[in-house]
Amino acid sequence: MKKLDEEQLKQALVKKAVGYDTDEEISEFVVDEDGKQLLCKKKVTKKHFSPDLAAIKLVYEKFFSEVQNKYESMSLEQLLQEKARLMQLLEEEKKNANRKMQAPE
Repeated sequence: MKKLDEEQLKQALVKKAVGYDTDEEISEFVVDEDGKQLLCKKKVTKKHFSPDLAAIKLVYEKFFSEVQNKYESMSLEQLLQEKARLMQLLEEEKKNANRKMQAPE
């Protein structure tokens, strides 16, 4: 069994928490006179996995409670500085998105 690092586990847990779509492949084979298996039918369907409540709870407890505790211990001045920093990041992302949309292909 291959070892999973912490980041891979986190990504898998988040994927299960938010839900995901995947392709499901079903193949049917027939055996010919020589005993060889030949592909007869192949069906690929999209399968949706809904968000899992237990995974959501675990993600929140593991990752967001740490963030919440961080902000709860901040002073009002520190919170305002953090708000300004986050607002600036959002503005930069918005400008980058607008540039990408306006860029000629």
